Amino acid sequence: MFKIRDNEPAYAFLHDPETVEKNRYGAAIDLAREFDQPTGDSMQINGDLSVGDNPNRYKQHGFHFTADNCIGCHACEAACSEKNDLAPHIAFRSVGYVESGCHPDLTRLNISMACNHCDDPVCLKGCPTGAYTKFAEFGAVLQDPDICFGCGYCTWVCPYNAPQLDPVKGVVEKCNMCVDRLEVGLKPACVSACLGNALDFGVIENTPEGRDQTEISIPGFPSPEITRPNIRFEQKRSLGREFTRTDSVPLKYHRDGDSRCYTALVDDSKNAHPHKWNLKALLSSHENAHIIFTLSTQAVMGAFMLLMFGEYIGLSGIGAAKSTAFWPLMIVMLTVLTLGLVRLNLHLGKPQFFYRGFNNLRHSPVSREIAGVSLFFAGLSGTAFFSLFEGGFARFMASAADLGAVLGVIAGLYYMYRLYRIPARPFWDHPQTGTSFISASLTLGALLIGAVAAVYSGFSMELALLHSLALVIAFSLTIEALGLIAHARDLKRKGAEGSVSHFSQVTKYGYSYYFRNILLAINLGLALIIAFAPLPTIWIWGLSAGLLISVLIATIIGRALFYVLVIPTTMPGAFFWRNKGFEEHARATGLADMPQVGVAPSGH
Repeated sequence: MFKIRDNEPAYAFLHDPETVEKNRYGAAIDLAREFDQPTGDSMQINGDLSVGDNPNRYKQHGFHFTADNCIGCHACEAACSEKNDLAPHIAFRSVGYVESGCHPDLTRLNISMACNHCDDPVCLKGCPTGAYTKFAEFGAVLQDPDICFGCGYCTWVCPYNAPQLDPVKGVVEKCNMCVDRLEVGLKPACVSACLGNALDFGVIENTPEGRDQTEISIPGFPSPEITRPNIRFEQKRSLGREFTRTDSVPLKYHRDGDSRCYTALVDDSKNAHPHKWNLKALLSSHENAHIIFTLSTQAVMGAFMLLMFGEYIGLSGIGAAKSTAFWPLMIVMLTVLTLGLVRLNLHLGKPQFFYRGFNNLRHSPVSREIAGVSLFFAGLSGTAFFSLFEGGFARFMASAADLGAVLGVIAGLYYMYRLYRIPARPFWDHPQTGTSFISASLTLGALLIGAVAAVYSGFSMELALLHSLALVIAFSLTIEALGLIAHARDLKRKGAEGSVSHFSQVTKYGYSYYFRNILLAINLGLALIIAFAPLPTIWIWGLSAGLLISVLIATIIGRALFYVLVIPTTMPGAFFWRNKGFEEHARATGLADMPQVGVAPSGH
């Protein structure tokens, strides 16, 4: 437990003589009653079994930030870092800012932000290992790095950039609300260190002494509806009509009329460079493991479903390929799926604990995706294994394995889609993610069947299979095209980070984006020609080979764009701190090798 100093100043102590019953979202502030939890349990902080005597111990606490008072001194960051012994590239609390006007009439609005210990913590629901817990004690959302295996999904879903993935340790850590200080009646270290009296802390919905406002938003703050965060704001100073960010995100905040509400818009004056390929950045993304995993898994799932049901939907030729090239198809499918799973597992900070991914099946779409893909892998393996034997029992077990694999495809693909429907990442939070995954499954699955069957038959298989597979590809590419059209239209309408993603799509990665679209149109045309045109055999084979190469290129570029273009609804950074542009510059010039720069090494 934290030791109180003899000369602890009065402002460092919690003081909430009165509290209300419900917060503005209608949730009970008394969490012991809300969670139906007995009181008097120890939080076992650092092995200490004592229980604090704070009368408000079981009430939801939260931060209060007075923006007018913040001078941007970063004392809160320093106090937090010192107390938690953080590495230079990790900060549980960070101070960013937005600016309005120009010299001499320049206005800066500083924002100090940490974990908001939300009523609806998406990090808790998203974490596949179950490393997060929402405690009735103070309403703290705590994370156990010893359980975490470093997938980083919580960093995706959190709108406030609160969970921090440490590439050195390979695990996520975050603000713990300084519960050891709360237990002895002290406010968190960041609050006690604030020089300008900008930060305060107490039972949520209580207005601190000398304050009038308890607003739930401020310019640059993501929508509170995502998680219902436990932070309140006061900001009375007159602000400009438009604020811009000093980090590299091309986003600005425009005031609506005479109200105090600000709308996030694209700042097209920033990064307004001409169209570029940016292939190096595109193809060397931190998320390459996810590109490999999703494409390989979807390809095998699509191939399996086509082999299972192709004959029943009138795709002649697939049945013959299934019977004549069964073992080559099984070997290739299991190999591709295994490589994808291994590559994703090695992407984890602690791959040896991969089995913890099943811990949160109740809430996490990641756990459910892992379960679905694992069921598919087991079913596919069972199909191959029991096909080695004859007899009624073997046929029964093979059929059961087929059923398990089909259920695995349905669950795996669905939750693979659901885990990307993240409100904090608007570029992904669109049905086009689903159309992209379905299209990739059918397209790559058809290509896999065609390629294996062609090689195994010595390129002498019947053309009926090529016609059927080309028809599947034409159908799936049509789905992809319609999804992309709707996606681009909706992103431009949506504003905020979604529109910024579209802006980057047509500028920073413009050549790559348009090249993918051109290839998509060409591939659709080639697939229709192969499916319906009465061409000589040599022409069919030539066009099929071209379609194979072109589809692979377009699919890889498209999936790479899917990952590099997403812009989360994180808080504004500063010029050198929490700035992706500066981080890229620091790594390119070697500044990242200096720990004091605070840029994480790119090891994970």
